Amino acid sequence: MDRTISLFSAEASGPGLGDLAGLLCCHGQITGFGRTAARLSVVVEEPWRAHVLAREFRCRGADAQVSKAECGRPQVRTSFRVDLLPLALRWLREGCAGPVEDDSGKAVPDGFRLSGAMLRMWALAGGRPGTQGYLLGVDPLAPTMHERLVEALTPLGVPAKLTGPKAEVPAVKVTGKRRLEALLELIGEPPPGAEAAWPGAEPLPVPHPEAVTSTA
Repeated sequence: MDRTISLFSAEASGPGLGDLAGLLCCHGQITGFGRTAARLSVVVEEPWRAHVLAREFRCRGADAQVSKAECGRPQVRTSFRVDLLPLALRWLREGCAGPVEDDSGKAVPDGFRLSGAMLRMWALAGGRPGTQGYLLGVDPLAPTMHERLVEALTPLGVPAKLTGPKAEVPAVKVTGKRRLEALLELIGEPPPGAEAAWPGAEPLPVPHPEAVTSTA
């Protein structure tokens, strides 16, 4: 597919730590250590996602380690870092230091604007082709975020909707040829190993809900 680079695409600017907010759009978690540092982590379904994301972290100057979460799934996690504190202060609700049993502690920041680079991180952590369109996983422990994330996609030219209550795992769903082409333009080409999880590929198996609700 011939594509021109959009002003908002992941390829339009250099990588930055702010791109990692895309992981918080899905089931990524950020944990504050007082007001001095923060740690970002995400549990994923397949090992390739963890290794690709670890490289994306390092490209942004934030070393991250791949390990096994308590649920047995792969995870990628940074150490506590001062430079991740602004992300925590924006995304954690006042009074929340991080995830608890039945609440992620996250909230979409006021004035949040999604970028192609953030969207790419979101796709790498929790994106997959569905039977009719492309699914971007959302955090089941943060249901108040879901509609806000749908709204954040619209200015990028990718109108979307939430999957229905019968869906095994909640997700934002993008359908239609033009919208899927716009999504692909925004997130760029898949890294090696991610082709099957990119828009236009055959549907992937639905992950078990425990795989996306567990935290480090």
